[in-house]
Amino acid sequence: MLESVQNLRNQIESFSLVGKEEAEQFRLQFLSKKGAIQDLFKDFRLVPADQKKAFGAALNDLKQLAEALYKEAMASFDNGPVVKENGDITRPGQPVEIGAIHPINAIKDEIVEIFKRIGFNVSVGPEVEDDWHNFTALNFPEEHPARDMQDTFFVQRNPDWALRTHTSSVQVRAMENTPPPIRTISPGRVFRNEAISSRSHCIFHQIEGLYIDKDVSFADLKQVLMYFAEEFFGNAKIRMRPSYFPFTEPSAEVDVWWGLETETDHKITKGTGWLEVMGCGMVDPNVLKASGIDPEIYSGYAFGMGIERIAMNRYQIPDIRLFTENDKRFLEQFKTGI
Repeated sequence: MLESVQNLRNQIESFSLVGKEEAEQFRLQFLSKKGAIQDLFKDFRLVPADQKKAFGAALNDLKQLAEALYKEAMASFDNGPVVKENGDITRPGQPVEIGAIHPINAIKDEIVEIFKRIGFNVSVGPEVEDDWHNFTALNFPEEHPARDMQDTFFVQRNPDWALRTHTSSVQVRAMENTPPPIRTISPGRVFRNEAISSRSHCIFHQIEGLYIDKDVSFADLKQVLMYFAEEFFGNAKIRMRPSYFPFTEPSAEVDVWWGLETETDHKITKGTGWLEVMGCGMVDPNVLKASGIDPEIYSGYAFGMGIERIAMNRYQIPDIRLFTENDKRFLEQFKTGI
C-alpha cells in the first residue's frame, strides 16, 4: 500500500501545471472527491493494522503536497496574464490622448484671474437679449446704426429680441439686480453680422468690466487698466485716446506699447508700436438712471475688450478663422505639459 502512495506522489510531482486548464485537470485527477487521493483514503480500511500508522502519515503528506502545488499554481496564474478569447485583458489599453485648452479659453481665464485678484466677480447673462438690455438701457438712440439688420441678428418672429451684440447687457442686469458698490466682469460670446468680410466671423468673445460706487473717477479707471496691462503684457505702458461709445462719457480707446523690434511688430502695430486692446470710459449718467441708480450719488467706469484680438497677438495667430475651424493640428499647439 505504501508503494501505491509513492507511485501517486511521483505522478503528482511530475504533473505539468502550466496554465489554469492544466491546474483544473490536476484538481480533478488528484484532489476531487473522485480523485486518486480520495480513492486511497477509501482503501485505508484494507491496510493491515501494523501498517495503518505509516500509511496514514504518508497519505496525509501526499494530500498536503498536492494541495500546496495546486494553490501555488493558482496564485501564480492570478498574478500573471489572464488570456481571454478577445486577448490579454491585463495589457495596457489604448493610450488616451491629452487634450488642449482652447486659446480663447486660455486667454479668457487669464484675464478673469487678473481682475479677480483686485476684487472683481464674474457675471453671466443670456445670449438672446431683449432690446432694453441690449440697446435702450445702454443709451443707444433709436437711429443708432448698431440696431440695423446688417449689424444685429434679430429674432425673426420677435424683432424686440436679438442675439446680444456685446456683454454690456450683462452689466445692465447687474446694475438692475445689485445695489452699489458693483465690481464685476462679464465674459461671454457675442454675435454680430460680419458677412461683409470673408475673414471675419459672426461669433466673438468679449470681456467687459464695470465698477459702480461713490466718488469713482477716471483716475481710478486708468489705474485699474495700468494694473491689467502690467499683469497681462508684462512691463507695459498704456495710452488713452479720446473716443465715443453711447454708454460711456467721456470715452477712450486704450493702447498698449507693443514695440517695433521685429517685422511682425511692425505688421501688428501698423508701424506705430502701439496696439489697441480695449475701449473704456465713465458710465453715462443716463445708463445709471435706466438701471435705477442715482447718478447724483454714484458714478462708475466700464471697459471692454475682444478676446480674439488679444489671443491672436499673444500667440501670433495670422487668421481669426483658425479659432473656429477645430483643426486638430492648430489646437495641438496649445497642449500644456504634464
